[in-house]
Amino acid sequence: MTAPKTIGFVGLGQMGEPMCAFICKGDAPVLCHDRTPGLAPKGGIEVDSLAAVVAGADTVFLSLPDGKIVNAVAGEIAALPDVAGKVIIDMSTIGPAAAKQAAATIQGAGMTYIDAPVSGGRQGALKAAITIIWSGSRAEMDRHQPILDLFSKNTFHVGDTPGQGQAVKLLNNFLSATAMAASSEAVLFGLAHGVEMKTIIDVVKVSTGNNTAIEDKFPNRVLPGTYDAGFFAELLNKDVRLYNEFVREAGTSNLMGERVAEVWNLVEQTLPPQSDFTRVFEVLENRGKS
Repeated sequence: MTAPKTIGFVGLGQMGEPMCAFICKGDAPVLCHDRTPGLAPKGGIEVDSLAAVVAGADTVFLSLPDGKIVNAVAGEIAALPDVAGKVIIDMSTIGPAAAKQAAATIQGAGMTYIDAPVSGGRQGALKAAITIIWSGSRAEMDRHQPILDLFSKNTFHVGDTPGQGQAVKLLNNFLSATAMAASSEAVLFGLAHGVEMKTIIDVVKVSTGNNTAIEDKFPNRVLPGTYDAGFFAELLNKDVRLYNEFVREAGTSNLMGERVAEVWNLVEQTLPPQSDFTRVFEVLENRGKS
């Protein structure tokens, strides 16, 4: 199986633009489209419509905000002429049900749909260090691996069925959300006892309570007060909400999930739109003072 000759990329937002920028450094031409014009990275070929991307590309990557938008785009793609044989790789976080719906639409038009959400945040995307969680054809993963390697550090094949990638992505983001919220409360407890934040971080980082929030978010985003991890609180809340929805459907234990969802609902309600998710620390700090 030969690599695709032309790539399409739809959705040039916080994650999409840096991922697309690395793909543009490869050998294949990249057709780029976003509803906001002028976002195509250096080396990309900006086109003014989804139809133009699909018409000119063998493989189209999607990086879109939610399942409603993904399925609207999937419907538009499926309605276009001469689409049979194309591959749609969806890197959005949309939940298992939306991924299955998009897969049915795309596959019904004779195309291949890959459910491949990513993890690592904008900082990982800027460093070509994200993780790709691929569910779908392994042969297509192998065929696209040289392209995936341009913008990612790890690719995992987690299953053959669309929706499985979403399940792994949601459980991962739930753990990330839990770590950030729990670490915020723990650090605030230490501060209340007069211990400096840097000292708390240094101790926990080499102890059993270590996690990604302590490794990265606190020393690099919270301690300096920059709050610039590059992921919006409302998007993380969306992921936690999706996780809880599908945990209830699966019937597995959800004691922690329900509590974590309360925290992130509070965060979204408290902060202005497009606030960095690391500002959960400020929300919980102010809540403790009230």
